Amino acid sequence: MPETGTAAGRRVLLVSTNYAPEQAGIGPYATQIAEHWAAGGRIETHVLAGIPHYPAWRADPAYRGVWRREETRAGVRVHRRRHTVPPRQTAVRRALYEASILAGGLLAPPRMGRPDAVVAQLPSLAGGVLGARIAGRHGVPYVPVVQDLMGAAAAQSGIRGGDRAAAAAAAVERRVLGRATLVGVIHETFTDRVAAMGVDPGRIRLVPNWSHVARPSRPRAETRARLGWDADRTVVLHSGNMGLKQGLEVLVGAARAEPGVDIVLMGDGNQRERLQGLGRGLPNLRFLPPAGEAEFPDVLAAADVLAVTQRASVLDMSIPSKLTSYFAAGRPVVASVAGEGGTAGEVRRSGAGVLVPPEDPDALLDAVRKLAADPAAAEALGARGPVYVDAHLSREAGLARITGLLDEALETHPSPRGPRS
Repeated sequence: MPETGTAAGRRVLLVSTNYAPEQAGIGPYATQIAEHWAAGGRIETHVLAGIPHYPAWRADPAYRGVWRREETRAGVRVHRRRHTVPPRQTAVRRALYEASILAGGLLAPPRMGRPDAVVAQLPSLAGGVLGARIAGRHGVPYVPVVQDLMGAAAAQSGIRGGDRAAAAAAAVERRVLGRATLVGVIHETFTDRVAAMGVDPGRIRLVPNWSHVARPSRPRAETRARLGWDADRTVVLHSGNMGLKQGLEVLVGAARAEPGVDIVLMGDGNQRERLQGLGRGLPNLRFLPPAGEAEFPDVLAAADVLAVTQRASVLDMSIPSKLTSYFAAGRPVVASVAGEGGTAGEVRRSGAGVLVPPEDPDALLDAVRKLAADPAAAEALGARGPVYVDAHLSREAGLARITGLLDEALETHPSPRGPRS
């Protein structure tokens, strides 16, 4: 279908450190945005990206030794720049990671003609700075989309040295967001924080993420058998990044406290080895690599309960991207998160899960046991997830919102016309 908005026929640069082939976090969203814009040649779309590394926090072997690469994926021109990949997270290592992203973009900017607009996916502070700099150089609209707040993340995630880094990160965020034509936020809980950084609330737009995975397609029993999950045992699955802010020790504690419940951690991250060490010897605690894109929805649907966990200190720094996939899977969610945070608010709004206090294995297990004891109630709870997705989190609606944000920015701050190289 032809693009009819202001962006049609334009050249747009999306700055996102994370991009395909990454399948977790913000990478899939950046990829789907860029491919949607580029489809059918509607918008000439370029992406300034890093080396694929998330959530394993290890550089993809296919990019070993690559310092810069230009590649075309689904009609999108991707400009890769190398950066450090810290296997363990501390404030110093994170700062070096951001500095290397900034250096790569400054020393080797994307080879392209003048863009008509620049969109940047935060939490990468370096990506935000690069996006603002490129937009400023060409006098074109600059639109950051806030997926996570790095200042809040440094303070709330438990990263070593985070308290000292929080003020510096927040100062960079304030500068980056202050230069924006419009600012997109993926959840309303970010709005007040962004406004507190000096951004006029009239320039903030809500652009929620969407469910970027397909619906389950295979019978649950078939997938459980393939995975070796006993049909008579309750399986609690956590999928996604295994980092500090997730506080996954609560699931290790749950496995230790209740041998009759199987806990499965699927994914990767800088805390995986530590968690494996904490749970060594527990037969009901299992670790799986990330599922492939095709099988991922069926694996989620095969679980009895889907778990989302966060440290008690995590309030308004991020909204787990896994929630949109969880809701689409149609299984009940147990959220071990702070009740006043944005994640809890999203679970309440969906009606597809139950909330328990964070970092409390007994409370989590109590919720799991209640769901296992009442399969009909569990099924009814899980069934609300796809309904919520259809009403609020469809891909079509999400992509329309982000394209509308770009259109509005171009209308608010038109690109200078004239010859383009």
